Amino acid sequence: MTEKLYYADAYLHEFTARVTACEPGKTGFFIELDRTAFFPEGGGQPADTGTIGPARVCDVQEKGGRILHSTDMALPVGESFACALDWEQRRRRMQNHSGEHVFSGTVHRLFGLNNVGFHMGEACMTIDFDGELDEKELRRAEDEANGAVRDNLPIRCFFPAREELERLSYRSKKELEGAVRLVEIAGVDLCACCAPHVAATGEIGLVKLLSAERHRGGVRLTLLCGLDALDDYRRRQEESAAVSRLLSVPKEKIAEAVGRQLENQTRQKERIAGLSMALCARMAAAQPETAGNLVVFDELLDEIAQRELVNLLMEKCRIAAVFSAAEGGWRYVIGSRAVDLRRCAKEINAGIGGRGGGSGAMIRGRASADAAQIGNFLKKYKSLDTNDENV
Repeated sequence: MTEKLYYADAYLHEFTARVTACEPGKTGFFIELDRTAFFPEGGGQPADTGTIGPARVCDVQEKGGRILHSTDMALPVGESFACALDWEQRRRRMQNHSGEHVFSGTVHRLFGLNNVGFHMGEACMTIDFDGELDEKELRRAEDEANGAVRDNLPIRCFFPAREELERLSYRSKKELEGAVRLVEIAGVDLCACCAPHVAATGEIGLVKLLSAERHRGGVRLTLLCGLDALDDYRRRQEESAAVSRLLSVPKEKIAEAVGRQLENQTRQKERIAGLSMALCARMAAAQPETAGNLVVFDELLDEIAQRELVNLLMEKCRIAAVFSAAEGGWRYVIGSRAVDLRRCAKEINAGIGGRGGGSGAMIRGRASADAAQIGNFLKKYKSLDTNDENV
């Protein structure tokens, strides 16, 4: 059995260990050590990474009582090597995980909700609770969690004897067998957990709730702690400064300025829509009435304007087709009150190098043929859906 140094000292990040086994894996090698400070993935916390001598450790898993270090190269069995964790990464994870215990314990104490899911990712961590929390309750939980951080409470990790364990009331997401490791934060939380933690809540630095959303009848919270929370705040500062410069307003006026921009954008959209409809009316008026088909090519019309123009032209011809320039060819809308276009779509698409469909009165799609080929085909087109012979 590998000696688990991460239980004896969560801050140990450099040590020497002897290789007891080395086996090939799918993408590298699995190495066992006689002792390790590398924490294997568990309890919602990712595995540690680092080095064993010249080998890079990219993952650590505990399987069947064995702690397997996934490495990029083989190491000789029996030899000892200097080992080192990616300490900055581990320290941040300890801050986050301890902060999660503070927050979860606080929510359980204040509102009686249970943590039923926890995941620590690269960008943030999420906690799932089995009930909903409103904004006021979330703010209270965040304030009290940070109060516990400020008080610098000791964090104790221990394996109680069976008889002691039976007397204790502790949080756990599942039934546990064998030795149970508890993490105690006096007056705040007592929870079963296998992961390394900081020694006192003051080391967490900050507990910051980022978002809350309903999830499976409860709530999923996203939060950050410690140095990760500081980095996130810096990023948000940089983003708000950039937006402030773009809008030429102080940072505290960003929301107000964005509101004005959205109002202006809405007015511009309404004006553009009005101009587009007026343009469609003029373009339709410029087309002659005909018993045949009308085909119009345009560089400016959007899909709404295309449909409007087709609707106007349908009153003046048998089949109305409007083509607007698009990447790789044309975007088309074709309409008719005399022809069932749904039945003709395949035939029309074959003639214009197109793909699309729709209803009997109107079809839409894309075409790749050039304007001359499209115009020649559609201006002569007669559908089998009428008494005329198809050309």
